[in-house]
Amino acid sequence: MSDVEVLIQRQLDAYNARDLESWAGTYAEYARQYQYPDTLLAEGREAIKARGRERFAEADLHAALRHRIVNGEVVIDHETVTRTVAGRRMQADLVCVYQVANGAIVRADFISGPLCEVDSKARETA
Repeated sequence: MSDVEVLIQRQLDAYNARDLESWAGTYAEYARQYQYPDTLLAEGREAIKARGRERFAEADLHAALRHRIVNGEVVIDHETVTRTVAGRRMQADLVCVYQVANGAIVRADFISGPLCEVDSKARETA
């Protein structure tokens, strides 16, 4: 595994553990997060951390990696993300494009599919 892939895996593991400090620590001080193609979600590690703090409070938060492509300093993850939205368990496919420089994420672009409610009967048997 390359150093870049190790960094992105560390970021995903920290996200799923809701370890805010470790997760935010994978981002550069000046990093930016975007909703694809160009909607700025957060600029700077502290803003990214604030965004994460809100998300990490969700009861059902989890990102399941479906596929990963690593090409030099760019990593593309396809994930299925489970979240709690308005008290309901929801899922969406998410494509994350991470750009890495000097051992930290400098830019993350997110392409979200529609949120769909998770069937409660499927949850009980899972």
